Amino acid sequence: MGLVGWCGGILLLLAGMPLAARERLPETLATHWGGSGEPDGSMPLWAAALIPALIWTVLATGLAFASRRTGPRSIGPVRGGTAVTLATGGVLLVGAQASIVRANLDRSDWREAGSVTGWVVATVAVAAMAGTLAWLATRNGPAAPSRAADGPSMDLPEGQRLVWFSRTSNPWLHLTSAVTGLVALAAVVAAVGGLAEPRRALSFIVPFVLASVLVLGCASVQARVGEDGLRVSFGPLGWPARRWAVQDIEVARVEHRTPAQVGGWGYRLSRLGTTVMLRRGECLVIRAKGKDFAVSVDDAERGAALLNSLSARSSK
Repeated sequence: MGLVGWCGGILLLLAGMPLAARERLPETLATHWGGSGEPDGSMPLWAAALIPALIWTVLATGLAFASRRTGPRSIGPVRGGTAVTLATGGVLLVGAQASIVRANLDRSDWREAGSVTGWVVATVAVAAMAGTLAWLATRNGPAAPSRAADGPSMDLPEGQRLVWFSRTSNPWLHLTSAVTGLVALAAVVAAVGGLAEPRRALSFIVPFVLASVLVLGCASVQARVGEDGLRVSFGPLGWPARRWAVQDIEVARVEHRTPAQVGGWGYRLSRLGTTVMLRRGECLVIRAKGKDFAVSVDDAERGAALLNSLSARSSK
């Protein structure tokens, strides 16, 4: 009931704030501010009330759907991730909506709207605190499922060096990267062709280029097991990468994990440890220096078996 009340309250605030103050607001509200602090984008009052409410509805519904697809053994990590996301997202959206309403209050035209810089900074700070409090409130929930002490193993032929390699990619993340890249390219073309003001085009180019590069870097992952241990690299260039020496790995095993268990897609942190989640299913999980790391790759059992056998041989 707590999460339901939070979601319902946020929804009412997002839709209700502009409507409650509509008598003191212009028909069109300033909703975007440039680097100078002056408003440079707007939308009708009804859209300013509807769009944030729709964004929140999609977010809350998606989290609820993901939670329902998770078994009871994963309820702890899911509850923690859901609480943090809803706390942070709710505060960010409400803070942004409040700053928009305040900036437009008692203005005859949206171009006269005041600055929102101070409100944005305060909102981000409060959202970070809300997310931290939500995490602290749920970290002592149900413990993660118990894990087997031993993982799979295999016979290592004398005089031979074995290497295991696996790669996974997420086509939806590749598509997202391509779409955001095309938006940035379109903004560049518009600026060069004189169809848009360079300063306004730049406000699209920079964030969409960054988003495209970051998403592309998280859209694929490669795992390699050899005599030197485990190497997990990201993106088409195989960079950045994380490495674990064989002697540092206590045990390697295979677990079935879903995005709902670990809090979503990509590089995730939860009570299950760190997980690189690009597809649901079997994951190669290692325990090194008391911490768990998992990566969703195919043929994970063979990789775990090779790691355990190499670790056992190095300890002799």
